[in-house]
Amino acid sequence: MPGNMENICLKNDNGEDLRFQGRLFSECSHFDEDSGTLTRQQLYLTDNNEQVYYIVRASGQERSRHAYRLAIDGDNCIINNGRSEIALKFDMLMLAVRSLCGLDAEATPSLEMVEEMLKAANA
Repeated sequence: MPGNMENICLKNDNGEDLRFQGRLFSECSHFDEDSGTLTRQQLYLTDNNEQVYYIVRASGQERSRHAYRLAIDGDNCIINNGRSEIALKFDMLMLAVRSLCGLDAEATPSLEMVEEMLKAANA
């Protein structure tokens, strides 16, 4: 386990706060001038080789915080939002992503490529 892991607690409007041992891997922010909404997205890597995706949206006095834990188990991607959990075949998840993004099959990485990227990120 890398030495830069720390205890993290993310507030979660979906259910229980998400607590894990991990590190911040990537983050970005976007401000939508039309709606006046600031969106911050963070990607964490856990000590269990899982990924946590955190989205915080704020507009005026309104705020929403959503955390999602993702783990790959064989051919399945297990997604937990703090209240419920779903296991999807990785190929079906990629099909849904391609459809939502308007991508063709060649534009989406294979399971092997994703696993290699996740291993490299956790190294």
